[in-house]
Amino acid sequence: MSKKLIIKIVSLFTILLMTGCQKDDFTFGSINAPTNLKVTYEIVGKTADAPYGDGSGIVKFAATADKAISFKYVYSDGTSDNAPNGKISKRFTKTGVNTYTVTVVATGTGGTATNTTVDVEVQSDFSDDEAVQLLSGGSSKKWYWAASEPGHLGVGQNDGDEEKNYFPNYYSAGAFEKAASPNSSCLYENVLTFSIDGEQLKFQLDNGGATFFNKDFGSVAGATLSEDMCVAYNAGGVKNVSLSPSESVIMGNPKHAEQTRGTTMNFSDNGFMGYYIGQSSYEILSLTPNRMVVRAVMGGNPALAWYHTFTTTPPNQNPTTDYTNLVWEENFNTDGAPDPAKWSYDLGRGPNNDGWGNNEKQNYTNAASNIKVQGGNLIITAKKEASGGMDYSSARIKTDAKFKFTYGKVEVRAKLPIGGGTWPAIWMLGQNYATKTWPACGEIDIMEHVGNSQNLIHGTLHYPGHSGGNANSGSKTIPNVSTEFHIYKTIWSPSSIAIYVDDTLIHTVPNDATLPFNSDFFLILNVAMGGNFGGIIDGAFSQSSMEIDYVKVYQ
Repeated sequence: MSKKLIIKIVSLFTILLMTGCQKDDFTFGSINAPTNLKVTYEIVGKTADAPYGDGSGIVKFAATADKAISFKYVYSDGTSDNAPNGKISKRFTKTGVNTYTVTVVATGTGGTATNTTVDVEVQSDFSDDEAVQLLSGGSSKKWYWAASEPGHLGVGQNDGDEEKNYFPNYYSAGAFEKAASPNSSCLYENVLTFSIDGEQLKFQLDNGGATFFNKDFGSVAGATLSEDMCVAYNAGGVKNVSLSPSESVIMGNPKHAEQTRGTTMNFSDNGFMGYYIGQSSYEILSLTPNRMVVRAVMGGNPALAWYHTFTTTPPNQNPTTDYTNLVWEENFNTDGAPDPAKWSYDLGRGPNNDGWGNNEKQNYTNAASNIKVQGGNLIITAKKEASGGMDYSSARIKTDAKFKFTYGKVEVRAKLPIGGGTWPAIWMLGQNYATKTWPACGEIDIMEHVGNSQNLIHGTLHYPGHSGGNANSGSKTIPNVSTEFHIYKTIWSPSSIAIYVDDTLIHTVPNDATLPFNSDFFLILNVAMGGNFGGIIDGAFSQSSMEIDYVKVYQ
């Protein structure tokens, strides 16, 4: 084997002195360019009979220089490594015997640098052509977070425990979990593209301008983080991807053939797969034409391994195909009182006479002046009048014990009351509320409107840890809610709960088995006055009504 060694020494000295209105005294330490830079290397497995190594492609480098404080290796395959002490092991992965030019940069004080290049000829027998084909589709393929899958993001231990070191046993994200907060929802905007350029596998991450950072690496984006969150950060351009044999702890497990593909992807120039954990190498655990699971040891913390699951289908909490089989409806076609076969009343001021737990100011009645069916609509009227010891009267009806269901689409066509202090609601409560006290039973507010914030529609979920003022809520302004009918809708599935007005998404929340939204719920319609959410009642208010054209449930 022949070796070419070319040494180029470049010394850069730059001192910028700036003088303003005041005299500033700058003091610099000594600036010294590294000298006597030397690089040695060992091709692993090299013998007289195997002059290019044992086929692993591994080369061990060692660099020394006088007055150097750090070293960097830049390889002609498009990758690079920092080596503070000058020592590094590099696996070259292009199949066959190939020559690589390696540039070693020694940095001294004041940013001065000296570099040298060395050509290394080494053999790699590793290849995974099938993985290249599956990743790129033979030309170019886009991948997305499998957000609807529980565990699409997770973390577990990285040690010799062969029973636990191949899955996220510490933490596993629920379906669409990161969509619940603007601090993390950017993760699901990632588009990961693998492509083929000649014989080179390429990768590009389109992150929409924001990256979901592990809190320990916020400084990379110039931020100090107390929790994992989205930070404005450019993921960079196209990266080269090299494949190499996996060297993880899983490979030491006799069962590894069932747990990992045994191939690691190595991204050039600090490339990463959407979630920033200070790592550019990802072990492929499984790979099919439309699904990929990878594992990466967290940068700076070898005790932890993160797991990512990707799919070729973009994440969508609200698929266009939804529940279409009509299972229950109320069209309010018969004038008079609401149909007693379908509806019952909540009466009074609440079980504890406390305004239904919200300090509401109305007394609920079943009087026709407060609730009736007329002209094809249900009309619930809140009035300023003495009633049951309160200054206002209104009505609330429900399908409690008459109609209940688990999962489906609810549509309610309604026109809302107007006036400061009015608080109409279309909502659902867990049928098990008697045994699982609120909020453990769960509450889905399909529509709430506060007259003091005209046209602002709220969609809200209440459950343990997220109730009252800490509820999981979203809102949007919808024009003319008190002068025109709109369709207030929710699509409730095992994976998510989405709330709409007409076709405008108001709020969406991931659902999973840990939440109380996986059992029967019933429907409630009411108009409250004042209270913790309704606020101050306009002194000029006399009466106003919510009119409902129909209620329909699809499954």
